[in-house]
Amino acid sequence: MEAARDPEFLPHDDPLREDVRRLGALVGQMLAEQGGQGFFDRVEHVRTAAIHRRRSGAAVDALAESLTGLDAADAEGLARAFAAYFQAVNTAERVHRIRRRRDYQREGGASQPESLAAVLALLKDDGVSRDEFIDLLGRLDVEPVFTAHPTEAVRRSLLEKEQEIVRALVDEFDPSRTPQERRDDDARILMALSAGWQTAEASPVRPSVQDEFDHVGFYLARPIYRVLPALYESLQQAISAAYGDDVAIPRVLRFATWVGGDMDGNPNVNADTIAATLSAQRSLVLERYIEDVDALGRLLSQTEDRVQLDTRLRERIDAYRERLPDAAARIRPRHADMPYRGFLTFVAARLEATLHEQAEAYTSADEFIDDIALVETSLLEHGGRHAGAYAVGRVLWRARTFGFHLARLDVRQDARVHDEALAALLGDADWAQRDTAARVQALRPYAAGERSFVAGDDHEAAGMLREVFATLADARTRYGHEATGLYIISMAETAADVLAVLALARRGGLLHEGRVPLDVAPLFETIDDLAGGAETLQALLDDPVYRAHLKARGDRQWVMLGYSDSGKDGGTVASKWSLQRAQVELLEVAAKAGIRIAFFHGRGGSASRGGSRITPALMASPRGSVGGVLRVTEQGEVIHRKYGIRALALRNLEQTLGAVMRASLRPREAEVREASWKETMAALSDASRKAYRAFVETEGFVDYFRGATPIDVIERMTLGSRPARRRSMKGVEDLRAIPWVFSWTQCRAVLTGWYGLGAGLDAVVKDCGEESLVRMAREWPFFSTMLDDVEMVLAKADIDIAEAFSTLAGPLHDRFFPMVRDEFERTVRWVLKLKGASELLAGDPRLATSIRLRNPYVDPMSLLQVDLLRRWRATDGKDDALLNALVACVNGVSQGLQNTG
Repeated sequence: MEAARDPEFLPHDDPLREDVRRLGALVGQMLAEQGGQGFFDRVEHVRTAAIHRRRSGAAVDALAESLTGLDAADAEGLARAFAAYFQAVNTAERVHRIRRRRDYQREGGASQPESLAAVLALLKDDGVSRDEFIDLLGRLDVEPVFTAHPTEAVRRSLLEKEQEIVRALVDEFDPSRTPQERRDDDARILMALSAGWQTAEASPVRPSVQDEFDHVGFYLARPIYRVLPALYESLQQAISAAYGDDVAIPRVLRFATWVGGDMDGNPNVNADTIAATLSAQRSLVLERYIEDVDALGRLLSQTEDRVQLDTRLRERIDAYRERLPDAAARIRPRHADMPYRGFLTFVAARLEATLHEQAEAYTSADEFIDDIALVETSLLEHGGRHAGAYAVGRVLWRARTFGFHLARLDVRQDARVHDEALAALLGDADWAQRDTAARVQALRPYAAGERSFVAGDDHEAAGMLREVFATLADARTRYGHEATGLYIISMAETAADVLAVLALARRGGLLHEGRVPLDVAPLFETIDDLAGGAETLQALLDDPVYRAHLKARGDRQWVMLGYSDSGKDGGTVASKWSLQRAQVELLEVAAKAGIRIAFFHGRGGSASRGGSRITPALMASPRGSVGGVLRVTEQGEVIHRKYGIRALALRNLEQTLGAVMRASLRPREAEVREASWKETMAALSDASRKAYRAFVETEGFVDYFRGATPIDVIERMTLGSRPARRRSMKGVEDLRAIPWVFSWTQCRAVLTGWYGLGAGLDAVVKDCGEESLVRMAREWPFFSTMLDDVEMVLAKADIDIAEAFSTLAGPLHDRFFPMVRDEFERTVRWVLKLKGASELLAGDPRLATSIRLRNPYVDPMSLLQVDLLRRWRATDGKDDALLNALVACVNGVSQGLQNTG
């Protein structure tokens, strides 16, 4: 895959061009070695034809014909070969991001855009005073939440091979490397590529919840754990440059996860997985601390005759020597005069005891932090600032962030499951059909603890929920209150849905000083739920039982906003506007009630599921909606892209923290024209939703969807522990949002990210005028950000290949595809018109280059997938060899398009 065959790199991206060429050549060598020269020649022939098709603008027919009727094994090999090229491009681009960051740091001029140094300098220039910044710092709380929603399931062994390739490329940053060292680097890369080729991309066995934890745990306990201190060091340096050296930095970042606690629609998640996950997270982080403490012990070799010691540290050493005789006996006589090393031997012994739940275990992470902080204080007071205090401080930042729990575990359950349990507990079969007022009235005494349920233990849902809340109560005692996060209610519609959780929690024994120690977050995830969110919150705040609960929780109400289901429900435009409007309305209700509201954003990787660049997304959000707090889901291939490489994990965390600071301290200014723009946007949302619903509600749509996309393949893939459907597939609402988006992405229509916008703009232009829309696109961050997201999706789509998929739906193709093509072309015209551009992504040449680099290589896999789907369906899905080839195509297209679900 030589870069010279695709010259559309930016002028300053020559090193990226070289890495792409180099990795492409090594991939080619690997393919020839593993599959034979004939196989490699076939791959090259298809690749060249795909590039020619793109450059000439030819129809897909000739390329499709060359890929028709291949043997299943040959098709699978071809798909895997193109996937290998994608991995090379993806890796090269990630390494180039590291290179660009280093270039900024080396040149010593302007700070890299969106770095903490750049953000703090910008804020200071914008008039943010030292006191104003320190006030924000005290309430800054950024919490990425990792969820088990993989659309790109990558084995840990393959992740490690990718990291080896990254290390080899990064080593090349050193201009003094010799030709032999470069040859050695190529050998390392070729070995990783070859071993990866000989490894299946995913297990044929559907992952268990434990497997999903292992996957998420890899990122938390490896790259993120490693770079976290560097984030605080960058923050300290940026603050020092802007406001001076004496600013104390509190913890501003923590992590959470849904793995093991997301019960919504997943029968594999229950009280047992909650307990197992909390235990596994504790073990994982304790093992990392033991490694760190062991390394500190080797580093801090200071002897009594050369340094003084803090009096409190000396007293604690004496106390530990008496309290931990076995650990004292492990200190070698020749190390007896090394106080720090001896003390850290005791600390390690206590960590080991904590890991194995033995006597002398730490009772909390605070005790461990206190021990390490004593070491830091002693070093700083006695000449050790440059003799180990730096390394000790890094361990302290990790301990303050990860505690003994690694990440807070959220729990989520569907409101309908709660209702099912309550129907049994109350002996009321019609419970779910009762009106809201009746249910609230009935639940109040149970939520307040004035009455207890006396029946229902033998009911499945009631018994399961009792065990869940009992497990959460035990976790609070065993691991501390920081180990558990929010309790999220899916499909929450009324105040009764929230009171139900308090009542059920009391039944499970989740109590502290007579109160339920739980932050309950309703999840508003459909267009109607978002529209009614403010009314639901007002009803909750008017309820005396819930108001007392909220006061005990510090008068802060969490609300989760669902980007995925709202997009599936009403289309991308209606979803984005409903989410924006809901935040404004919820903020108004909270302000009147004198409480704080915090939003938990349930975003996915794709634009149609809320995926967007963090800085423009937050700057476009309603004023006051951030307020120093950002809680957002990280899922699917996004986790790997953001956190798989340490340098990029650091960059992403810096960008996120900086974006929160900017949106909190200097949100976008009020715009007098915004009132009229909102009216236009409301009309656009309604018209867009109408067009979208007309499409998905057309008779035969479900059959068309199942025919025109590879949803049946995705349902057979072992991507996650959760089923792809909620119930029988009677309509769009019964399909989970991730497979819904994933399917439309795979067929290259990607219509979940744009359908309805063109029709909506056609409808509103008559009233507001085209010039007004152009001004909105240019001057209103919300609208311009939405258009940027849609533009990116349109650029990744290929309507001709989507048509090839659509023909698989038989007669339904003629009914539905003209609607798809017409709306696609209409939307493209409007985006170009509003942006004043002649081609998509004219204003983002780097992204345009990245997409153009991949598109010719995605095309063969997509067209191959069409042929394989037709043949596999002809066997009623019974040909496993064809299925394996299809899975290889799906994985390859995912790697090529990247933000797929």
